[in-house]
This record gives sequence, structure tokens and C-alpha cells, in this order.
Amino acid sequence: MAKYSEKAGEKVEKAMHEKKKGTLKTGTGKKVTSKKQAIAIGLSEARKEGAKVPKKKSS
Repeated sequence: MAKYSEKAGEKVEKAMHEKKKGTLKTGTGKKVTSKKQAIAIGLSEARKEGAKVPKKKSS
């Protein structure tokens, strides 16, 4: 399992809370419904702030 920084964990936690409340939105403005999507958004925000987060997987 990859190690994430504490800041990354906080961002993911915040995104999950927003998802539960129904206020988390995608880049296009649609409501986030999946847990995976909320985690991805949290990690992306942490990455932008320079937190220790592994690179995105390219498929």
C-alpha cells in the first residue's frame, strides 16, 4: 500500500465528508456519487498543494 502524507489524508477525508453531504462537485459541476471519485479528487487537491502523493496511474 502506498504511503500518503498527513496532508493528503486530510484532503481525502474532507472530500469524503463533502461527498456524504452532497456538496462535492466534479470539474464540470456534476455531483460526485462514487467513493473512488471522491478519493481521486482529494488526492488531486493534495497533489496541487505539494503533498507527498504517488503519481497518477496512466492507463
